[in-house]
Amino acid sequence: MKIAPSILSADFAELKTEVKRVENAPYLHIDIMDGQFVDNLTFGPNVVKALRPHSSQVFDCHLMVINPEKYIKAFAQAGADIIGVHIEATAHIHRVLSQIKQAGVKAEVVINPGTPVAAIKEVLPLVDQVLVMTVDPGFGGQAFLSETVSKVKELAQLRLQAGLQFEIEVDGGVNADTIKTVTAAGADVAVAGSFVFGSDDPAKQVALLKELAQG
Repeated sequence: MKIAPSILSADFAELKTEVKRVENAPYLHIDIMDGQFVDNLTFGPNVVKALRPHSSQVFDCHLMVINPEKYIKAFAQAGADIIGVHIEATAHIHRVLSQIKQAGVKAEVVINPGTPVAAIKEVLPLVDQVLVMTVDPGFGGQAFLSETVSKVKELAQLRLQAGLQFEIEVDGGVNADTIKTVTAAGADVAVAGSFVFGSDDPAKQVALLKELAQG
C-alpha cells in the first residue's frame, strides 16, 4: 500500500515545511479545486511548480475542476506526475485522458461516490490509475463512506479479468480504522489528509498507516 498525504489538510502558510514532514510517503496528493465543480478553492499550477524543487515524491494532482482539459498542459509543465480527472467534470473523458498521456504524465480517472464503475469501464485500458472517492469531494475531514468499498472490489476484479495494470486509489476518510478495509478490497494507494496532518508527527502517521495496511 502506498500512502499519499493530502496537502489539503496541511498548513497552507507552511506548505514547503509540511511537505518535508511527509517525505517518508512515496506520493503527495494535491487537490485542485475550482469553486465550481466543488465549492472549495485550493491550488493552481503555480503551487505545484513552487513545491516541485523541494520534493522527489510522486505528485498526484487531483483535478476537481470543470472542463479539466483546459488545465492539463499547465499542470504537466508545473511538475505533476499523475493527473486525475473526474468523469463527472467533462463530456469528453477519453479525449482528456489521452491529452494527459500525450503530455507525458500518468492518467487517472476519478469517480464520485454516486458514480458506478460501469461509467468508466470503457476507458480503463487507457488509464494508469483509478481514484475512487470514498467521501463526497470538496472538503477534508469527512467520514468514510463504507458503501464505496464495493467499487474498489469491482475494479480489482475487472483489472484481473482484463489483465490490466492500473492502480486503484481511494481518497476520503482514510485512517487507522479504515486502512485495512480498503487494503483488503484491493486498493493500492490511499490518500490521507487530516489523519496525517492533524497530528504533531505526520511522518509517524504515514508509517502507521503503512504498517496497518501490511497487517
